[in-house]
Amino acid sequence: MTTIATKDLTRAARRDVAAYQDEALRRQLSYVATRSPFYRDKFDRAGVSASDITCVADLQRLPFTEKTELRVSQSSHPPLGSHMAADPVDVVRVHASSGTTGKPSYIGITARDADGWAEVASRVYACQGVTPEDTVLHGLALGFFVGGLPIAEGVQRLGATFVPVGTGATDRLLQAARDLSGTVLLATPSFARYLAEHMRGKLGVDPSTLGVRRILLGAEPGGSIPAVRGEIEHNFGATVLESLGNSDVMPVYAAMCDERHGNHLLAEDHVVFEIIDPASGEVLGWEDGMEGELVTTHLDRECVPMVRFRTRDRVVVTNRPCSCGRTAPRLTCIGRTDDLLIVNGVNVWPSAISDVVASFSPRTTGALEIVVDGPLPNIQPPVRVRVEAAQGQATDDLRASLEAQLRARLIARCAVELLEPDTLARTEGKTRLVRVESSRRPS
Repeated sequence: MTTIATKDLTRAARRDVAAYQDEALRRQLSYVATRSPFYRDKFDRAGVSASDITCVADLQRLPFTEKTELRVSQSSHPPLGSHMAADPVDVVRVHASSGTTGKPSYIGITARDADGWAEVASRVYACQGVTPEDTVLHGLALGFFVGGLPIAEGVQRLGATFVPVGTGATDRLLQAARDLSGTVLLATPSFARYLAEHMRGKLGVDPSTLGVRRILLGAEPGGSIPAVRGEIEHNFGATVLESLGNSDVMPVYAAMCDERHGNHLLAEDHVVFEIIDPASGEVLGWEDGMEGELVTTHLDRECVPMVRFRTRDRVVVTNRPCSCGRTAPRLTCIGRTDDLLIVNGVNVWPSAISDVVASFSPRTTGALEIVVDGPLPNIQPPVRVRVEAAQGQATDDLRASLEAQLRARLIARCAVELLEPDTLARTEGKTRLVRVESSRRPS
């Protein structure tokens, strides 16, 4: 692949970012059209040539790429699909993400791809305050997961010490934190909350004795929810920040700085980001407060490049200056478009429900489950929310207060069922807040 060298654009003027991306996009699309049968056919069906796209603004002339298409591509052209553009001999590593069908989606990378991932990961953790003096405890999955080896390479590129604990090893993580004086923990929000409960409830130990100064959250929604972040900070006495990523795009590409007003885009030399209306597909602007679905196009990916890939992440833009000096827009992920609940025409995000429930700590444990009947997104009120109350707190007063606050926040009626502590399953990995029941309630 003939490409221009990537460049850290995190503090560049926006006109310079635009000029860089326009040039890189032309080269990338030429490469993709030449090397990927999937995209060559896709462009032909849309009646558009790669040479017609001369700048980022022209991207809207190209069709979107859906995850379902990638699964079909991979099943019909194994192992990596007809969207693969690199020579198989140049593939140095294969990752995987779990699919809704249970069959994994495989993601191959070349040495150049791996280097780009590590470079952006190092920017992410630098943005979040990781230094060469830190010892980073990795409490995310290893193995196939893109948040494993690529994250290790990014942390090591910063000069920090990486401790690959992984999931399913809570006691080993606690031991490593003590023995190695861990200062930073990488985790899902679910695991951070689980770890606090485990230390306090099972071990009788104050979570703040873990000794970490920063907890960096990712891999699931939660890190952008103020009440969830505040709960974790209170438990551990640590600064809590979030990062964003996507298996098909890049392990991490955006992160909070200490200002914590959204996640700075840190990969604009590798990816073009668009915001679209998820219903119409119309491209939206980057004005402060804009809300829409995130769409991505690679600028230098060799193995499995994406062109206008619909991430299904619903984001809100922050585009005012930040004191850290980074110039790119910031994103706050408020949920996935496929997790959205529509209640009598009102959009209800599970993350908003989680925020309300967490704000009632310590009267609640923060654990919850939203139970819906039938397929999403349209459901009938009331929204059924099962909430774990803290010991001795399962009172009518708490139930009424939760329902009133949820109604005020969501403009939708909720029915709260209070549960005893430890009723809902805990996980060290990702937690889904919504459970769909196959049978409908009687009318």
